[in-house]
Amino acid sequence: MLRKHSIIISGHASSVSLEPEFWDEFRQIADRLGLSVNQLVSRIDSERGGNLSSAIRVFVLNDLRDRIKTT
Repeated sequence: MLRKHSIIISGHASSVSLEPEFWDEFRQIADRLGLSVNQLVSRIDSERGGNLSSAIRVFVLNDLRDRIKTT
């Protein structure tokens, strides 16, 4: 089930719709990197080519894949 999450991107209010599992993992990644959720969203936003919610999901997937490769 999708849930809307309020975010700030470069000072502008917005929202993304993500499944709770993706949002929880995304928050953990931000914590691990020492960034706020909004800071990490801004990074992803500056590099994305499509939908922000999809870009966050791909970011989470790639992070998990990278961590699996290093274990």
